[in-house]
Amino acid sequence: MASDLDFSPPEVPEPTFLENLLRYGLFLGAIFQLICVLAIIVPVPKSHEVASLDISFIAMASPGTGGMSASTAVAVRGSLLGA
Repeated sequence: MASDLDFSPPEVPEPTFLENLLRYGLFLGAIFQLICVLAIIVPVPKSHEVASLDISFIAMASPGTGGMSASTAVAVRGSLLGA
């Protein structure tokens, strides 16, 4: 009875090139997704220069709706940038 048992390791074929490509591609895709999720969660402070340019762009984008005139927006942008 003991001679009937086979304790040798099972024969597992070597992974093919496409299986390896799929494995590492999925691994890299998972890392990319984690980086994207972390980029959404972790806040990145804006620099002062970018924030001031955003304010002047919004003001210049809608002059007909009570926004600043272009010359006023340029003056505000200059004062915020320290010019």
